[in-house]
Amino acid sequence: MVTVYDVPAEKLILRAAEKLKQNSAIVPPEWAEYAKTGRHTEKAPQQEDWWFTRAASVLRKIYVKGPMGSSRLAAEYGGYADMGSKPNRAVKGSRNIARKCMMQLESAGFLVTKGKEGRAISPSGMSLLDNAAKEVFDEMKS
Repeated sequence: MVTVYDVPAEKLILRAAEKLKQNSAIVPPEWAEYAKTGRHTEKAPQQEDWWFTRAASVLRKIYVKGPMGSSRLAAEYGGYADMGSKPNRAVKGSRNIARKCMMQLESAGFLVTKGKEGRAISPSGMSLLDNAAKEVFDEMKS
């Protein structure tokens, strides 16, 4: 059985994003085209459908790294902020984007709340990612 661990993350995320576009619960907010993904970035993402890619990436991260909340997830998407003449400093990404993605994925049934631990992947979320991984694996094999 092919799982998330057996295929490259980039190809899996793109395939899962295509599947999430078909779900009516995953919708980019109206401010998404103007928002930066963290204070370490200079501009907003250039892709039209970056919200679906981020939601698929959030789903994969929660699958691989276990239950997590928005703060820990924002740290995963962080980077280094330019401090001018001072040394660059590690900063977190946008918690709002992480939180909204998790809320939408939970309303779609792909995540479940695990008390104080944060959100964990549900069986339907595992199924979505594993099916996408199988498609990617078959595509790579042929």
